[in-house]
Amino acid sequence: MIMARYTDAVCKLCRREKTKLFLKGDRCMTDRCSVERRTFPPGEHGRRRVKESDYLLQLREKQKTRRVYGIMERQFRSYYRQALREKGKTGENLIRILESRLDNVVYRAGFASSRKQARQLVNHGHVTVNGKKVDIASYQVNEGHIVAIAAKNKGLDAVKAALSGIQREVPGWLQVDKKKLEAIVVERPAGESIDVPIRDEMIVELYSR
Repeated sequence: MIMARYTDAVCKLCRREKTKLFLKGDRCMTDRCSVERRTFPPGEHGRRRVKESDYLLQLREKQKTRRVYGIMERQFRSYYRQALREKGKTGENLIRILESRLDNVVYRAGFASSRKQARQLVNHGHVTVNGKKVDIASYQVNEGHIVAIAAKNKGLDAVKAALSGIQREVPGWLQVDKKKLEAIVVERPAGESIDVPIRDEMIVELYSR
């Protein structure tokens, strides 16, 4: 079955959520960012003031989170059900599951300029986990896993550009060696250092309705 995938301009997604989702890499950190230039949502009714009900705020938080990680609705619901089954706070579990995706780890390590680019690197077989090629972007990494750019792909232009571009803060749960192009997951991922603040409690409230 072919999964639907968003193909329109991703800058519209940031404007819809009224915040930077960092979907276009370094451009998001410059004055060329669409959110900086147009602070209103896209569309002919974008400048209208909309009454923000609790439901609308919860929905927008869920949509924002999906868009940050590039996940479709069906998969996001599956992650939520998984988070619900695990011990601890559901919202925190959900963020940990999302942060544990292989494409996100590649992005957070600085080997790709965006999560979309990281997903492409994984899908094309350029990434290994513990020395073995893994081409599934949603693969869940665990504590102690070593995520690396495959030896034969270390010279990829996309990886070089990401490493030479604007540097992002590496989260504390990752230990990165940029010379070896590998990252060690030293502890379970947490969401406190995520680049886009997410109010996970609002997502839980939405699905608890």
